[in-house]
Amino acid sequence: MSAATLDAGRPRTLPEPTPPSLPTLVRVELRKSYDTRAGKWLLVTIGLAALAVVAISLFVEDAPKTFPDYFSFTQLPVAILLPVLGILLVTSEWSQRTAMTTFTLVPRRSRVLTAKVLAASVLGVLGVLATVAATVLATVLTPVVTDQAMDWSLSGAQAGQVLLVQVLFVLSGVAFGMLLLSSPLAIVLYFVLPTVFTIVVNLVSALDWVRDWLDLGTTSQPMFEGELDGQGWVQLATSAVVWIVLPMAIGWVRIQRSEIA
Repeated sequence: MSAATLDAGRPRTLPEPTPPSLPTLVRVELRKSYDTRAGKWLLVTIGLAALAVVAISLFVEDAPKTFPDYFSFTQLPVAILLPVLGILLVTSEWSQRTAMTTFTLVPRRSRVLTAKVLAASVLGVLGVLATVAATVLATVLTPVVTDQAMDWSLSGAQAGQVLLVQVLFVLSGVAFGMLLLSSPLAIVLYFVLPTVFTIVVNLVSALDWVRDWLDLGTTSQPMFEGELDGQGWVQLATSAVVWIVLPMAIGWVRIQRSEIA
């Protein structure tokens, strides 16, 4: 019997499949953000809300009409709605029962979670770019609608801080999604808990220090104007630990250790 015949009778060992790269996983997670009906309409709503805000500012007589002002105005709807997309980026795996498939194809759950965090950060950047487009449109139309000249004087500090704060907000949504793994519960608590916390620390004067150090809304507010500096960065980091790092860490461990059904 020849060597070729012996080799032909042996079972062939198939090469182990190569796991998808992290950039591939990030692209998959980005596609998931608009593949669902909820995600698609949420993205459309964010874009329309940004346009509505600049339209209102453009036609309100007393509203300031410079590029930095328009840019600041458009951040509000993005800061409110984009974190919901961050929540859905995580919780949709459970609500649509795709978690089993996802973690079977990519057994290392930490890689999937990392991809979700990176995809959410990209969504934060894209959200800011959408506001830039709306702001440019409003600035160009300003001389047409009013008698004011165009003012494009946006500072680098404001641009950078707005970009950072939007990424932080969408990551806070991801953190709540990881912690709770339920879309309705995560969305409700994401809005209710910080709101109640803010109301309490503002009503009780003895809690002023809590507001200044632990309320993410308060510590991040100067960033929309590019005015955060000095101690403000430390206060922002402290509140980010409470509202982003801590719930994300707990949720991360929960997903790593829990049974996926």
